[in-house]
Amino acid sequence: MKNDIFKIGNIEDIEHLKWIEEETEEVFNTPIFNIVKSLRVSKKGVRAPFVTLLSPNWVTIIPWYRNEQNIPCFVMVQQYRHGSKSIIREFPAGMVDKGEEALTAAKRELIEETGIESKNIKHLSTLNPNPAFMNNEANFFLATNISKTSVQHLDTTELLDVLSVPVSEVIEKLGNSPLYDNGIMMIALGLFLKEAVINPDLIK
Repeated sequence: MKNDIFKIGNIEDIEHLKWIEEETEEVFNTPIFNIVKSLRVSKKGVRAPFVTLLSPNWVTIIPWYRNEQNIPCFVMVQQYRHGSKSIIREFPAGMVDKGEEALTAAKRELIEETGIESKNIKHLSTLNPNPAFMNNEANFFLATNISKTSVQHLDTTELLDVLSVPVSEVIEKLGNSPLYDNGIMMIALGLFLKEAVINPDLIK
């Protein structure tokens, strides 16, 4: 195989890949996202319609601690998800309110869903959950030095249990069980494992 079959990537050589937006129209609104239809043209002159989902930014919080047996554990929530019509086990998560900082939202969602506060919340990453058609950011935080300081403060449509789950169980079952099939959870765990390379005590 010749070495020059594939183009070597160059972050600065990207102008030919861009599409220019000519028209945009908001076609559908919901309480949690809006749908926008755009007409865009490529550098080659191709015009085509594209659909974008406009959504608030998200936060996912990974609460970590050691139980009485010194086993690394996550605090997780278990709830019914209407998209999959199934019970899912996840890290606490939610939407960032308008004008709210992601870190503030993370602290708020953690205490609302679990009654837990953290004295050490670390930002792990900010990612786009699906850049093919979504515009929002998903923010991920690791919460350590946690303690239960209050009861849950749930919305009227929220019904969830708070669980302690060994880190090893989540690593083993995520992606291999209907209970652990949330794709955002897989991103969160990947970021946690990346952090564990720096701090192996998180999983040992």
